[in-house]
Amino acid sequence: DFSLLTFMAQRKTKQSNVVVGPCPIKNGTEVSVCRCPKQFLREIRHIFPGLDIDESLLALPTAQHSVMDLVNVGDDVESEKDRCLIQFMELGKSLCLEIQARGHWADYIDPCSGLPMMTPDCNKVYSEVDGMQMLLQYQVMNAGPCKVLLHPRWGGAVYPATMFTNAPEDVVLEL
Repeated sequence: DFSLLTFMAQRKTKQSNVVVGPCPIKNGTEVSVCRCPKQFLREIRHIFPGLDIDESLLALPTAQHSVMDLVNVGDDVESEKDRCLIQFMELGKSLCLEIQARGHWADYIDPCSGLPMMTPDCNKVYSEVDGMQMLLQYQVMNAGPCKVLLHPRWGGAVYPATMFTNAPEDVVLEL
């Protein structure tokens, strides 16, 4: 089993909003724990209307290393995106339920629709690419009308997805 606490001391970053920055968990997936900058919080309040969201909100952006560059097109790329989606949905649901069992709010974003999975009546879309760019300062490139995330080591072979929680940092780091 993996604990973020294990990597906390060695993975502290210079970015003030990043509590713990990219730590491998399993199956080629990295997770970070980030405090949300004020301009980011304004967007998140629209994504989760009705929730009391303040500076204590944590974002848990994840990056899965895909077996191919996801900028490409084709059946094999679509199959890889589906594999990554299923893997994240299982992780997101599991971690959010564990956080909720500890008495805190948590939700994860469906990377396909950009909508929250556990909070009802949300219809504002969250952009995973914009989120990773703002939270972790990852680079992006334009591919036609779309922005594509570029992981610092994997380039376009990355599948980003994010969870959010109001749990204290120590609770999240114990997971």
